[in-house]
Amino acid sequence: MLNKGNKKYNNKSRLVRNRIVYAKTTLNNKSDSFNKKIYIVLFISLAFNLLLFNDSFMPSNVASAKEKEVVKEKEVIKVPDNYLFLGDSITEYYDLNNYYPNMPVINSGIAGNTTEDILDEMQERVYQYNPSKIFILIGTNDLQKGKKVDDIVNNIDKIIKEIKTNRGYAEIYLQSIYPVDESRDAAETRKNDDINEINKKLKKIAKENNVTYIDVHSILADDDSVIKSKYTKDGLHLSPDGYKAVTKCLAEYL
Repeated sequence: MLNKGNKKYNNKSRLVRNRIVYAKTTLNNKSDSFNKKIYIVLFISLAFNLLLFNDSFMPSNVASAKEKEVVKEKEVIKVPDNYLFLGDSITEYYDLNNYYPNMPVINSGIAGNTTEDILDEMQERVYQYNPSKIFILIGTNDLQKGKKVDDIVNNIDKIIKEIKTNRGYAEIYLQSIYPVDESRDAAETRKNDDINEINKKLKKIAKENNVTYIDVHSILADDDSVIKSKYTKDGLHLSPDGYKAVTKCLAEYL
C-alpha cells in the first residue's frame, strides 16, 4: 500500500496525464467532425429558409414532415467518445493504451483508493472527462480497511447514482470485485467470502439502476473462488495474463 505522501503525488500526476489524454482525444474528435458540423449547420439553415419560402404554397402536413427531417439532422451531433476506467491500483496498473490501442481510453485508477475516496473526488475523477462509457471497479481496499459489506455496496450505489445525475448520457458498466488468494501477503485481510457476498449485491444494484453488470470474477477465479495463480502476481494484483483475460471480457463492451 502507498503512504499518504506518495498517494498524493500519484493523484496529481495521474490527473495531469488524464487531462493530456482527454485533451488530445477531444481535439481529435473535434477535428474529425468539424467539417461534418459545418455541413449540418448549412443544411439546417437552407432547410429552414426553404420552409419559410414555401410555407404558403404547401399543405401543413408536408411542412411538418420537413421540420421533422431538420430535427433529425440535429441529432447527428453527439458527445465524443471517452472510455473512462474508474478504480484503485488494479485499474491504475492496467496499461489501457497497450490493451486498447487507438481507442479513447482514460485511466482514472489510483492505488489505495476506496469507495469513499472516489465519492469525494467525482469532479476530478469522472465528470471533467465527460465520459461516454464508464467502467467501475472499486471496493477491495474497503474490505482491507475493515468496512462492512453493506457500507461498501451502498457507496458503490451512490457512485452510480451520482454519475447518472451529473452525466446522464454516460453508459455505466459495473465490474464485480476480483477474487484474491488469501494465502498470499498482498491479500492482507480480504476474504473471498466477503467478495462473493458483495458481488451478489452489486449484481442486484446494477439491475436496479439499469446499468450493465460484468462478472469478471468468474473468469479469474477457480472452483474455490480463489484467483487463479496465472492471473495474479501477488494474490491481489493482476499479472499480464490476468489483464489479458480481463481485456478479453471487457472488450465486447467497447
